[in-house]
Amino acid sequence: MHKIIIKQLNKGEPLAFNDGDFVKIDYSAWRVADGKMIYTTSKTLAEDNGIYDKEHMYVPQLVIIGKGSIIKGVENVVKGMAVSETKTVELEPKDAFGDKNPDLVKVMPIGDFKKKDVYPYPGMQLDIDNMVAVVKSVNSGRVVVDANHPLAGEKLKYEIKLVAKLAGDEEKVKALAEAFSIAPDSVSVSGGQMKAVFGDKVEKTSRFLVNKADFVNATLRYMANIERVVVEEDYSKPKENKQQNEEEGQ
Repeated sequence: MHKIIIKQLNKGEPLAFNDGDFVKIDYSAWRVADGKMIYTTSKTLAEDNGIYDKEHMYVPQLVIIGKGSIIKGVENVVKGMAVSETKTVELEPKDAFGDKNPDLVKVMPIGDFKKKDVYPYPGMQLDIDNMVAVVKSVNSGRVVVDANHPLAGEKLKYEIKLVAKLAGDEEKVKALAEAFSIAPDSVSVSGGQMKAVFGDKVEKTSRFLVNKADFVNATLRYMANIERVVVEEDYSKPKENKQQNEEEGQ
């Protein structure tokens, strides 16, 4: 009979990762060429580096191992880290956003744009043949557009901290919700079913509806043991409308 050894994983000890594991990381990224910060999960660093966006949630980012939720170079680093460990690495383009593809840079006559009532300018983003392209220049009736990722060809520096490895189903579901910028009042998982409750205090904007749909799809896609999702939503009449109706009914 084989002897069974049970060992508690100590803080600071590297983790064993499998595809589908959920982890959270804090990280910041810079272009090596000019040292400019391009992204961070820290609100303070974003403000200090002039890239703060009030619409963005500055929280640790969810990474689902093996599912392409972050660039491969960063994922490979995370796989060798321990909880609370921080690493700084430089990634070549092939491990980040790839090399620039010259075939994705095109010169187009400005007439093609004007026919569709589009007046291009440098920096403008366009959907061309189902690809996101950026206008690089407009000169002499010609428009240069680039469908490469904005960071293609760039060597990047990352500072990464492994915040946590998530274990429980409810914890994972809440992390997925946070990744889509929504916050259910409660989450429960039982017998292959996940239930998320969004009370009347949750603002039901069009953005919420889109993010909720993405959250549901991601839950079914990445949570192998969840076969069914139930979403409960409460709506209440705004107080000012309720008061107006009561006054009209007097």
